[in-house]
Amino acid sequence: MIKREVLIFLIVGALTVLIDFIAYRSIVLLGLMGFDMAKAFSFLIGTVFAYFANRMWTFGHKSHDPGSVWRFGVLYAVTLGINVWVNALVLTGLYETVFAIRVAFFLATGVSATLNFLGMKMFVFKFNPESKFL
Repeated sequence: MIKREVLIFLIVGALTVLIDFIAYRSIVLLGLMGFDMAKAFSFLIGTVFAYFANRMWTFGHKSHDPGSVWRFGVLYAVTLGINVWVNALVLTGLYETVFAIRVAFFLATGVSATLNFLGMKMFVFKFNPESKFL
């Protein structure tokens, strides 16, 4: 079961990252926000998609479980802070390089994605007896 969850989580994650990246680059290129705020906002856009896709598809929760939204919110608040911090740290270290934004984005995403899977598996979407994949 864990292999299936990881595979689907990676697919959902790739879609979430694509949504996050497109939003981030668009906001920055349009000059609507600074890098940190743009990253935070784009991460939140991806978060909404990730909640529903992971709840239903990755972890097989067809109905709403009491407490899953607040647990997801706590997890994503923590990983949002870590995501923005890693992004800012890398941008500072790679200041004025051509690839700084891409490297910062993907490192921040990798760290937060790893933490998100572990948090969803162990905290947000714990064992689900109605999953057909058990």
